[in-house]
Amino acid sequence: MDQGTRTETTESAWKEPLRFPSYRKVGLYKVGGAAALIAAVLFRRNLGAEFSLLRMTGVIGVGPATAPSSAVDWFTLFQNSRLIGLTLFELFDVVNYALVGLIYLALYAALRRADAGSMIATAFGFVGIAVYFASNQAFSMLALSDQYAAATTDTQRSTFLAAGEAVLAIHNPGAIYHGLGVTISLFLVTLAGLIISMVMLRSDIFSRATAIVGILAHGFGLGYFVALAFAPAVIAVPPSISAPFLLVWYILIARRLFRLGSGILEEEAR
Repeated sequence: MDQGTRTETTESAWKEPLRFPSYRKVGLYKVGGAAALIAAVLFRRNLGAEFSLLRMTGVIGVGPATAPSSAVDWFTLFQNSRLIGLTLFELFDVVNYALVGLIYLALYAALRRADAGSMIATAFGFVGIAVYFASNQAFSMLALSDQYAAATTDTQRSTFLAAGEAVLAIHNPGAIYHGLGVTISLFLVTLAGLIISMVMLRSDIFSRATAIVGILAHGFGLGYFVALAFAPAVIAVPPSISAPFLLVWYILIARRLFRLGSGILEEEAR
């Protein structure tokens, strides 16, 4: 193989980093569409914050209005209600991040020909998701809570409390700064969503409305980091504004992905 042929092959591999057979595309689009609907309806990000809002407004009458910040308070909450404790400790965000991974993979399959930025965004997204999986400490905190409750001496309880505080240093939903890994993962996943939305805007695969809603959702989401650095008193405002746009974005994405999958099946049936 001469140099020119090798160069053309390399360029072709870069332009087409992953080739999806049509039957795999249909599967990806359907799975991605279903994941987007589930993420919009059931496992939205920040379910813990939603619970706190419902508790503070009186819609829910049990549980704390805000997430605890100390190990002993978390242990007490887990013993009173595991479900509320796991919700406030952001366990269900793990499910959301997994769903977002499926969504981003389907979007990459749809947008990879439109712009190389889709591959970069997908890489950012998957790195962020992996970091979050490694950072979420909900099950560790639950296990320590059970051990603390079963402890029979003050020394044992002190040991488990110290271990709990160490876990909270990694991931503490009750603090303004949740932890380095959680913060990095949120930044990468949100940045990936913004880049993907900008690729949508330059393509004719998704509607302009879908792209704009995505840009607004992730643009306001990135405002969290501005608030974290300069105005922590309003840190809840950017995610609160971002949430409805993100919900609409998921629904629009689901609708389009299902249609793309159906379109491939119709073409093959002809």
